Amino acid sequence: MSLDVIKFLVSIIFALLVLIKILPGRGINQITANDLRKQLKDESIQFIDVRPPAKYDQFHIYGFKNIPLREIRKQAKTLSKDKQTIVICQTGAKGNEACKRLKRRGFTNLSNVRGGLSTWEPIHIDRT
Repeated sequence: MSLDVIKFLVSIIFALLVLIKILPGRGINQITANDLRKQLKDESIQFIDVRPPAKYDQFHIYGFKNIPLREIRKQAKTLSKDKQTIVICQTGAKGNEACKRLKRRGFTNLSNVRGGLSTWEPIHIDRT
């Protein structure tokens, strides 16, 4: 095989791996920030923010528990596998990855916020 063919094959494999990482997993719902807004008052839902603690401390949506992506496997045992679980991150990619990891641990009702917090617009109340 020539070096060009090897480079081409490596490029294809890399592209496939990237796609696998960013595409939603089967059985994982993708919801919008507007969908999330409608569900925030439902106390039966588990809300998880998978960003690092420093980012979570800067800003987070009330009701979301911070479980960084790197800890999601270990912390999964503290969550209910049967409850609806909504996951958010900054852009949606790491939330999607967290959902895949939770699904492998038996979680069945998972939703990722497509676009993450980058699509969230806080509601401002004009008090004038």
